[in-house]
Amino acid sequence: MRSEKSHPSIFWIFALLAVPLMNLAARYEIRDGHKMPRHGAYVLAPNHYSEIDPVVVGVVAWKLGRYPRFLAKASVFKVPVLGWALRVSGQIPVDRHGNKSHSAIRAAEELVEKGRMVVVYPEGSLTRDPDLWPMRGKTGAVRIALERGIPVIPVAHWGTQQLMARYSKKISLFPRKHILVKVGDPVNLDAFRDKPLDTASLNQATAVVMDAITALLEDLRGEKAPAERWNPSAHDQKETGRFDS
Repeated sequence: MRSEKSHPSIFWIFALLAVPLMNLAARYEIRDGHKMPRHGAYVLAPNHYSEIDPVVVGVVAWKLGRYPRFLAKASVFKVPVLGWALRVSGQIPVDRHGNKSHSAIRAAEELVEKGRMVVVYPEGSLTRDPDLWPMRGKTGAVRIALERGIPVIPVAHWGTQQLMARYSKKISLFPRKHILVKVGDPVNLDAFRDKPLDTASLNQATAVVMDAITALLEDLRGEKAPAERWNPSAHDQKETGRFDS
């Protein structure tokens, strides 16, 4: 079976523009790339600490034969040209206020029904952890996976902060950076399947996913993460938006 990206798509144009530039800016070392399924539906769950993370993850997905489709902040869709590009490539706007966030989950599930891969950042925003370890996650990724009976594939990357620091507006192209990426095994969520998706179960399942992402990042960084995952509310920080580090 041919890979998804062998079929003509608007992604071909975007890849022609973005991939050569990102290859100039960074060398990608992808470990266990074979663990990312080339076909079928699943949720890809990466860590998040730089504004350019989606571009990096998108390039990695492209290199591994999949079209990257993300849940992205609704405000980004209002940016001229960029917003158009996001819409025509099937990206999903997420409005974090009120019930509109649920419509994004429904839209992501529609992609899943078509056998697509969807990228969901479980943290929901750039990590607040001062050392860039994954913080407490949100439940969107596991809700999609459990409702549709599909796997969550964890992935971690390290080195993106050298390309663009957290909350920076500047990309550092030179010297060329080295970005490490590690794909994990599907997260075992069997304990939560066929059970009511209440808040407690979703939070527990999300913690399991965050543990898997953190373990991958520990391997890339060669160090242990803090024993307690960063919780923004415990540090009087907002869950979304910029903050003073």
